Amino acid sequence: MSLVTRRNLNDQDAAYAALIGAHKGLSEAESIALNARLILILMNHIGDPAVIGEALALATASGARPAG
Repeated sequence: MSLVTRRNLNDQDAAYAALIGAHKGLSEAESIALNARLILILMNHIGDPAVIGEALALATASGARPAG
């Protein structure tokens, strides 16, 4: 199995809205905790360390790190 990087959501806008909606009313700390739980749940669902490694490498290379 390899990481799917092509568009793979039928309704990307709905998925994004659901993600944003899940954060509504949360404090910053609660939002961070929600993201962490979601990531761990999805990593468990994927289950393949190589695919998870590919995803981590892609996320790291995307420049999403804060300055400093």
